[in-house]
Amino acid sequence: MTITNEIIEKHGLTNNEFIEIKKLLKREPNLLELAVFSAMWNEHCSYKSSRIHLKELPTKNKNVIQGPGENAGVIDIGEDDAIVFKIESHNHPSFIEPYQGAATGVGGILRDVFTMGARPIALLNSIHFGSPKNKSTRNLLHGVVSGIGGYGNCIGIPTVAGETKFNNTYNENILVNAMAVGHVKKNKIFYSKAKGLNKSVVYVGSKTGRDGIHGASMASAEFDENSVEKKPTVQVGDPFTEKLLMEACLELMKDNSIISIQDMGAAGLTSSSVEMASKGNLGIELILDYVPCREENMTPYEMMLSESQERMLIILEDGKEENARKIFSKWDLDFVVIGKTTDTNNLTLKFKKEVVGEIPIEALANKAPMYDRKWVKKKFPSKNIHIKDLKKVKMDKALIEILSSPNESNKSWITDQYDQMVMTDTIQRSGSDAAIIRIHGKEKAIAVTVDSSANYSKSHPLTGGTQIVCETWRNLISAGSKPIAITNCLNFGNPENPEIMGEFAESIQGIKKACEFLDFPVVSGNVSFYNGTNKKNIFPTPVIGGIGLVSKLKNVKNHLLKKEGNQLFVIGKTFGHLHQSVFYKEIYSITEGPPPEINLINEKNNGEFVAKIIEKGLVTSVHDVSVGGILLGICEMSINSEFGLKINKPKKLSNIFEYFFGEDQGRYLIEVEEKNISKVNKILKENNIYSELLGIVQKDFIELNGEFKLNIKDLYKINNQWYHNY
Repeated sequence: MTITNEIIEKHGLTNNEFIEIKKLLKREPNLLELAVFSAMWNEHCSYKSSRIHLKELPTKNKNVIQGPGENAGVIDIGEDDAIVFKIESHNHPSFIEPYQGAATGVGGILRDVFTMGARPIALLNSIHFGSPKNKSTRNLLHGVVSGIGGYGNCIGIPTVAGETKFNNTYNENILVNAMAVGHVKKNKIFYSKAKGLNKSVVYVGSKTGRDGIHGASMASAEFDENSVEKKPTVQVGDPFTEKLLMEACLELMKDNSIISIQDMGAAGLTSSSVEMASKGNLGIELILDYVPCREENMTPYEMMLSESQERMLIILEDGKEENARKIFSKWDLDFVVIGKTTDTNNLTLKFKKEVVGEIPIEALANKAPMYDRKWVKKKFPSKNIHIKDLKKVKMDKALIEILSSPNESNKSWITDQYDQMVMTDTIQRSGSDAAIIRIHGKEKAIAVTVDSSANYSKSHPLTGGTQIVCETWRNLISAGSKPIAITNCLNFGNPENPEIMGEFAESIQGIKKACEFLDFPVVSGNVSFYNGTNKKNIFPTPVIGGIGLVSKLKNVKNHLLKKEGNQLFVIGKTFGHLHQSVFYKEIYSITEGPPPEINLINEKNNGEFVAKIIEKGLVTSVHDVSVGGILLGICEMSINSEFGLKINKPKKLSNIFEYFFGEDQGRYLIEVEEKNISKVNKILKENNIYSELLGIVQKDFIELNGEFKLNIKDLYKINNQWYHNY
């Protein structure tokens, strides 16, 4: 077959890339070889537009066992325990087919974790939809939530935390980011690097079908009016088979049979075989006649590009095949030796006794394009928005409007669909700053959270990148943990647009800045480009998943007020930054202006202070101040408890709305019993930490003298009504 320009374009390659392929092969590729290149050279697999920037991120500290480059990152949490975690996007598939797109996103991220030898212990998600008024939002929302719940619930992994947001920018390109966390013993971590010659390459799991062909390529291109036609590129998941696969793999991992193991995720058999061989500086030969297929007459092209789910590729030690076969047979899964490792450094594909493809591994992996794309730096927006009629707004009315908005309303209608308690180690579930998962059988736990802030990032990407790392840091500290490391999912528009590429490059610099200062490295992650439709790109949306260690279970904290008569303090200075705030957006429909500035010194000092008083047992509840400011934070602490707050009007108050709705960073709300006030004040003074007394905890009401007195039960109803009215 002659390779035409149309065929090249259909495979997501440029003419220049095709020329480079011919140079590497020293000939023209056949259609199968072209497809293999398209799978490995697309944006989703090769990170060709992002690699040059990702290299800037800090990826190491004393707790990091494995950073980026493997199926997932691994951190040391003491004794013989390690945590494996990663977040990935499944944006395009979820827009085209919301249930299966979201479900297979969960399945894929779980495989990334148990491929490393870890038993998954928690799932999280960050999901972003268009305006609730958009005609497609309702169906997309229900489909995605059902897909996440359906897969996680069936496989028996608790979905413990996440976020759901609505914004016009996602009307034609929703975001579905799934995160998984697993626990492993440090001496039982498995990697994907192939070793040894003539070792058996084994296909295990479910059979290969025609679903998901060109899935990775589809995820590396913008949508247009014909996007619905891409439905066949979406994979179909089976959580029950995934459960069997997980248990079979974990059972096999108990002995010394496995040399390397790799999930067949994006680009399926192609990427898994190439990645294993590349890391081991070996070749790999596959006999495609042996690939288990669930559909008749599948071609080598289809087998190599299929992204059918619940499959793994394993390289075994000599003589271990029969024992491994027995294990997978017991779990009713396919187990077939489909090839071997070689010294050729080539990917060799055979079918019907003929070589149908022969490509140097290096050409597919290390020689994949890496672009230093042009980008434009975004200026910090000026503060030029002044609202003259602020005093005409009633604070209680503004608060009620915010609490009843889609973004700030209670999301229990979502989380109630997820099993959060399965496996019995969930100590604290969704709704607090971070979920808490006990390490089974131990008196320690991990805190997990996932966060994003597209509004801050679209205003100034560098500040937005810094801010979202800091918010993750604060959430972990507020839960009583020591922040250890993060994973990121970086969702952006078309990187060929210099402005979009600028958003990405500056976001990376912002993330880097915060991670370095806080000693909070990036150990895994994912980049999702081309999020947009008909040249309309989404807001830059970096999503951060964070892990913290709770060394003592007594340190676990939530955000609920505990006792009448306790005092509530705000830690950190309040300057009253309203630009990009919920208040401006919901009350005035203003979305311009700069994000709040970040002072990393204050961020670190305030966080370490809060961690110190938690360790000393001097606080009863903690909550970080973020979106919505102090007043929304107070409401969140009150609404699901029986306690409110009698608020003091601050002495240095220039503008009541700026003070209570301003989104200045680096702040916490802490509840302190009267008996501990002097001790807390002493540590505040010793550490030069700024604080203000907000008020006294009381029953039933949130009250600000001269402004409002609101019943908590009423606020609860208001906060829970949006979805029921939707």
